[in-house]
Amino acid sequence: MSGWLSLIVRVAITVGLMAWAIFGGSGNKTKPGEVQPGEDKWTQFLEVLSEADWSWWLGALAVTLVGQVVAGMRWAALARPLGFDFPHRFFVRRFFEGMFFSLCLPSSIGGDVVKAVRIGTTTPMRLLAGCSVLADRLTGLSALGVLVGTAVIARNNALGTPATFAVFAGLLVAVLVGFWLALALLDRVHAVLPAGSAAREFVARLLPYRQRPSLVLLAVGWSFVVQLAGVAAVVLVARALGVEQPVLVWLSVVPLVALAMVLPISIGGFGVRESTIEYLLLGYGVPAQAGVAIGLLWGMCTLIAGLVGGVLFLLERQPAAADPSGSAVG
Repeated sequence: MSGWLSLIVRVAITVGLMAWAIFGGSGNKTKPGEVQPGEDKWTQFLEVLSEADWSWWLGALAVTLVGQVVAGMRWAALARPLGFDFPHRFFVRRFFEGMFFSLCLPSSIGGDVVKAVRIGTTTPMRLLAGCSVLADRLTGLSALGVLVGTAVIARNNALGTPATFAVFAGLLVAVLVGFWLALALLDRVHAVLPAGSAAREFVARLLPYRQRPSLVLLAVGWSFVVQLAGVAAVVLVARALGVEQPVLVWLSVVPLVALAMVLPISIGGFGVRESTIEYLLLGYGVPAQAGVAIGLLWGMCTLIAGLVGGVLFLLERQPAAADPSGSAVG
């Protein structure tokens, strides 16, 4: 599809999903498929928002911004050893810019592409930058998977605190072993490639990950902070609307919604976020309109963080890059 047609389709899908989330059905849904008599869903949605405590939402916004700063630091930890020798604030700034473009492009992957382009001007360096972004994504997804797995297993089996920590430790070890095995393959791939080939030289640039496994461990640690910040932000949003649930519920719901938003369906994940969190929270007895409101206010936090990146992008439109020797240019 042409650019304009693709945009029109995404806008239509976004509007349709938001309309379904806000207006779909009627009454006070408290279970999947259940509708009780009462006011229409739109009226109830407005009532929920009118009773919101916005001080809690401001707290959620602050936590969201801090979480994105930490995510930028995580990316810096993975990109600098590859030759992108920029200050940490440079990566934080580019990370916010990526958030802005994720609001405009299909899913968050579009923002990842922009981040890679913004720190490299040559094709080889952009490809290397893309590897750092991919490593950043994988460490983030690994932490998300550990948290979701721990929450789901602990809740479904009514585990106590010691058993929950044991599950968490087991999943974390499994993830770290997986990373170690993947990094071990770098040496093998590098050894079999022809000497002097461009592919061999490129793989050689990735060897710092193999030679310094602590980099991955550090990135996974940062990822837990980022994921927990996202969960904390949603907890504060829910608190603003008077919705309270056990921590394990949020640890299982929020990451699943974040995964759903990666699908290149709507703009900025709007509509997908609200519909998904509404459905998941219905299973815990949260009224439909409250679930939609939580998703919407959560989305507003993300939107504002992305707009911060847009302002930063407009203030500095010239891309900076690192040359193959690792020195900063521009």
